[in-house]
Amino acid sequence: MQLSKNKKYQYTFFLLILNYSIFNGGNSNLLIQVNFLLISFFYIFCLIDKNYNQHLKYFVKENKRSIFFYVLFLIYLLFQILPLPIDLLKFFSPEKYKYLINFSSEFKFSSISLAPSNSFFQFLNFCSLLILVFILKIIFYRERHKNRLYFFLSFIGFLSALIATFLYLSVNTDILSFKSFNNKSVSTGFFINRTVFSIFLLFCLISSLEYLGNSKNIKDKMITCIYVRLFIVFITIGLITTFSRIGNFLLLNTMLIYMINEIFFKKEKKNILRNIILTIIIVDVFVLGIYFGSSRVIDRFSFLQNEFAEISNTEVNLLRFQVIKFAINQIYHYLFFGYGPGSFEILFQLKFPNLINQYANHAHSDLFQFIGEFGLIGLLLLFLSILNFFLKINYNIKNNLLIFCLIIILFFDFSLHIPFIQFLFVCFFVLNQKFTKLSSNRS
Repeated sequence: MQLSKNKKYQYTFFLLILNYSIFNGGNSNLLIQVNFLLISFFYIFCLIDKNYNQHLKYFVKENKRSIFFYVLFLIYLLFQILPLPIDLLKFFSPEKYKYLINFSSEFKFSSISLAPSNSFFQFLNFCSLLILVFILKIIFYRERHKNRLYFFLSFIGFLSALIATFLYLSVNTDILSFKSFNNKSVSTGFFINRTVFSIFLLFCLISSLEYLGNSKNIKDKMITCIYVRLFIVFITIGLITTFSRIGNFLLLNTMLIYMINEIFFKKEKKNILRNIILTIIIVDVFVLGIYFGSSRVIDRFSFLQNEFAEISNTEVNLLRFQVIKFAINQIYHYLFFGYGPGSFEILFQLKFPNLINQYANHAHSDLFQFIGEFGLIGLLLLFLSILNFFLKINYNIKNNLLIFCLIIILFFDFSLHIPFIQFLFVCFFVLNQKFTKLSSNRS
């Protein structure tokens, strides 16, 4: 069967997602460059189509204020890495000025960013996100197009969880050589960090539930249920065996929210089949949770009180809340202009130069790290650019759940500093905006 032009574009886009999911969520400077080039070339290829070009013009016209502020934000990121005269740097970043003067008096120029090269790659990453929004708006222009994305995410989540579960249960955990460096006591899939992997699987789980709920008739639901239930089973196993506190907390809340919605708020309450399917899936999740070690997750919550100690130069075990406290304390020194995206690890090393065999490359709180990296000025520009998008979102169960997940991650995790997780949040929120009259009439 010959694919339509739009399906070809969408399936090519899905390959970009697959690329992100396989290569550690794009979490390196090299991968950021590669992903920027791939998404840029794909975007240019899309614009060759005159119809898509018209879609883009309409979108830009309707969202010119948001785009304007986001472009200002990108310019601001470039300003952070621009070499400034040392006397001017004293005004914009007094703290970095102190470091430079204490180190040497011969510096003539320096940037606001503590790690200019890392900040430049983060600039490319944020450019990629803007291009991503354009692509989403021109090739996913109908409500039903979202279902293709949901199915694809369900499928790659299933494959990732299948591999992760196999590695977790296998005696020979080095059977895949590229995983030999990883933690062998938890599931991490293609990611290094278990919490990031759990957030990725959470997106896949929500996608599976949405795809199942959007099936049009009983026959579709019966067929769909067979493989979607299989997807959800393995995604759940993979997520539980990460033993991530945040991931499992959000998993529990996701299933409870969907269950409450089906019982009390769903308009089609007479659809017995769907209720049966969802009930089976919820039972699956809780049974799998008990079988695969939810008690281990509970035990990890009991140690939270130990994580509030102060960091010392002789620290052996660097814990989450210690790093969060450090990030909060540093905001004051870089309040207005920040220390540059991708610079947190350098900041930590400057403050604790004698900390042996320990480092922190993220603050374990995206909110406080973003404040520190961008400063209040950069954060304000970013907020103004995305405000319009959030005002246009359809506030249904899925989007409310995603906003809840976003808040939890912002305060207690660093997943939003992983390009692929940023990618997924942008996809979900942009594609779940209210469709305008023009977009609903597109062909």
